[in-house]
Amino acid sequence: MGSLHPRPPLAGLARAGLSEAGLSLCLAAVAGAVNAGGFLLAGAYTSHMSGIVSAMADHLVLGAVPVVLAGLLALLAFTGGAMASAMLINHGRRRGRPNPYLAPLRLEAGLLLAGGGAGWLVAQRSGGLPPAALATPLLCFLMGLQNATITKISGARMRTTHVTGIVTDIGVELGRLLYWNRAGTLEGRPFVRADRAKLRLLLGLLGGFFLGGVAGAAGFLVLGFAFCLPVAALLLLTAGAMRQP
Repeated sequence: MGSLHPRPPLAGLARAGLSEAGLSLCLAAVAGAVNAGGFLLAGAYTSHMSGIVSAMADHLVLGAVPVVLAGLLALLAFTGGAMASAMLINHGRRRGRPNPYLAPLRLEAGLLLAGGGAGWLVAQRSGGLPPAALATPLLCFLMGLQNATITKISGARMRTTHVTGIVTDIGVELGRLLYWNRAGTLEGRPFVRADRAKLRLLLGLLGGFFLGGVAGAAGFLVLGFAFCLPVAALLLLTAGAMRQP
């Protein structure tokens, strides 16, 4: 998967035997589960910043200022999550930790557990769901945190919390795959060749996000906020695999 971005050393991942691709697939499934489950709980797709910003513009024209402010809060929360990831990773690097990417994953799992527990308590006491104004910023923070983490790990080559870039790259590789390099016209010109390994990974990320979304929607419908437990457990298992010698 060629890129202009340098690939950072992944000593911790190499020792764990958990490849960058495997990590990306796990995180894509988690993002799909949080995004789909979050829509059922909070009525918003919390990793879709393009949609949130577009909705802010629409509602500003319509004069719905509270909706604009809610969108701004979600945007700031996503940005804050990305900032927190960068700060934790850079702190870990400066402290010489073998794998500085553990901290943001553990933070994401901890906040998911805390948010799920708080949501469960609210649901038990009031008989309903917590206000979207509280749940949406937390979920947006988690998605920003995760997206920045995989961005740092992959050298900005991959994202896991939204699929627009993934689908775009799939289309690019399929275009290369189906391109007909006519004989007699190749002299002195580059041969168009698809990166099949990259295409397989991209398809895996898309499938992982979708299957995670299905699991998240079904899990939150059946278990409610208790479904945060297995999602957080997957994150902690991923972090645990990264730190094994």
